[in-house]
Amino acid sequence: MTDQAVDTDGARPSAHLVAENRFLGRTRELKELRADIERAGLDTLSGRKAPRARVLLIAGRPGSGRTALAEELVRQVAGRYPDGVLRARLGEPDGSPVPVERAARELLATLDLPAPAGAAEEDLTEALRTALADRRALLLLDDAAGAEQVDALLPAAPDCLVVAVSGGPLTGIADVRPCTLGGLDTKSAVELLAGFTGSVRITVDPRAAESLVEACQGHPAALVLAGGWLAARPQAAVSDLAKRLHTANDDGSDGSPLARVLRLVHAQLPGPAARMLRLLSLAPAGLIDPHTASSLAGCSVDAARAVLDDLVAHGLLRATHVPLPQYDVPGCLHPMLRALAESQERPAELQLARARMLERTVRLLQSCRAITETDSPQAREKLSAMSREVRFPNPRAAADWLRIRRPALLASARLAVADGDLDTLARRLLSQLVRAIVAHVGTQAAAPDLYGVHSLVLDVAERRGLPREKAAALLNLGDLDAQTGRTRDALARYRLALGAGREANDPYATGRAMESVGGAYQELGDYDRAADWFGRALGDRLARGELEQAARLYGRIASAHTYAGRYGEALRNWRAAVAGYRRSGDVAAHARALSELARVQEYAGRPAESLRTCQQAVEWARQAEDVRLQAALQLRLADTLERLGDPASAHLHRAAAERMLDEEPPESEEGREQGVKACEIRSASDED
Repeated sequence: MTDQAVDTDGARPSAHLVAENRFLGRTRELKELRADIERAGLDTLSGRKAPRARVLLIAGRPGSGRTALAEELVRQVAGRYPDGVLRARLGEPDGSPVPVERAARELLATLDLPAPAGAAEEDLTEALRTALADRRALLLLDDAAGAEQVDALLPAAPDCLVVAVSGGPLTGIADVRPCTLGGLDTKSAVELLAGFTGSVRITVDPRAAESLVEACQGHPAALVLAGGWLAARPQAAVSDLAKRLHTANDDGSDGSPLARVLRLVHAQLPGPAARMLRLLSLAPAGLIDPHTASSLAGCSVDAARAVLDDLVAHGLLRATHVPLPQYDVPGCLHPMLRALAESQERPAELQLARARMLERTVRLLQSCRAITETDSPQAREKLSAMSREVRFPNPRAAADWLRIRRPALLASARLAVADGDLDTLARRLLSQLVRAIVAHVGTQAAAPDLYGVHSLVLDVAERRGLPREKAAALLNLGDLDAQTGRTRDALARYRLALGAGREANDPYATGRAMESVGGAYQELGDYDRAADWFGRALGDRLARGELEQAARLYGRIASAHTYAGRYGEALRNWRAAVAGYRRSGDVAAHARALSELARVQEYAGRPAESLRTCQQAVEWARQAEDVRLQAALQLRLADTLERLGDPASAHLHRAAAERMLDEEPPESEEGREQGVKACEIRSASDED
């Protein structure tokens, strides 16, 4: 590790950062771990090939330096693993385990591999094992809560190495020897203190430094807090702090050395800083930025930033290495800060602080989305009315904020829903989070995150008895299931959405659900049920006088009949769609419906009719100024003319289509996805 660190503002690093970025001691442990990599495993000794990656376990109490040791080991041996280092954190700041599904998804994202939205844990872990099967990679699994988490993520690749960090043994994983950490040796511990205090204060009283190390029992996190306390008080003697801690110990104070040092540091912070420190335990995912601290403590953003920097100097927070000001609470301090908050703050104050934090997050998400809509005068007016402190200077800054704060934002959503008493704020937060993500990332790219958010919306809707929101969440989840090939799951959700829509008396949700049920049946190849459900949706649209939507549904019914080879029914419905679009005045849709009618006429063996319909479609496409549709229709005309024995005319139409396509810019991927899909050609049924 380097001896210096540069923060995001380019300022000179504080003493605690210099100390934090130096690795000290643990020579024996590193030697044992490296030897463990080389030693023969039980499978090798028995003559069998190792079925899985070797697992090294670093066990110790939070704050014992277990993660720092793991990172140092990874740094030393990473060169042996050409396929890189993958990292996953398996514990939340409050000690609860991270779901394996989320950890596997993050690891797949690191490998730039797809992780379908809503995929089951087993599918994701299998995809991860498959991806690592032929690789030589190193996995660092930090803060594992139990063997089950590690076991689920183990690569079935003997050439990979897994370094797991945990508080205890990983019982159930074969051939794992733990490297259990105690305190630092005295020399390394004194050197760690010197990184904060400077060498002079240690040199003038080396015995006091050793006494302080003894009071802290060599515990790295306790030494960091002690060093931060001394660094903030240049006039204080090292012996002063050592005596205070020994006195606390002699008084029989409960808790570890870390708890005793934290109580001392907390007690001597200024009142506002101490209160902010306690409230930071409420920060989602333990990630804090000035806005989070400001809203929790009820102070200005500038004041919050100053206090945060002071807490960093004390070793109570760590600055994260991202372009924006962001900090995290060391995991070893989180439960103690939460206990301090619950003992010194009234429950109503803690709930109010959570509400302020969620409200600020909602406003930031509104601003994050609004900056992308500056072409609209209404959006510009809304943006200018927002408080200056939540406005972004440009869309790029908003996108960067959304990307960097993504883990904290998703954690905010989960915590808001889990709270149960802030559902109104939670609903607003979920709504704005979806809109901001879609505005900056797009629906397809953000599908995995959106699946989780829509699931949270469903949880709140079911808890609060909100059928309209339940229907919307089920429809969104069904769409994401359908996009990832889980059509039967999607069908089940669409049916539930239909019931919720009827309960809410929501015509949009009801109609959308019926149409989606039909689409799911069509995808499953059940064309009779597909046509039936499209017909139900059509009746609903006709009853409300929605002629354009009715015309579109005539087309969907026609498509289902076409897939089934019932061309007579398909032709009748396409003609109804053509008439509907003509009445509504939608020229482009009219042209496309005529083109599909011509296609089915061709399938049905009526080339002369198809030719006439195609010519009409070309004329309507020309009026709609849809060049690509014109070109496609010219090609269809050419094919039909060849079948009718007129190759000369066919050549002319094909040449015209090629000229149109040469002059037209390439169609985007999104445009191709939105284009009309051609029906498969099937043999006609007897009834047609």
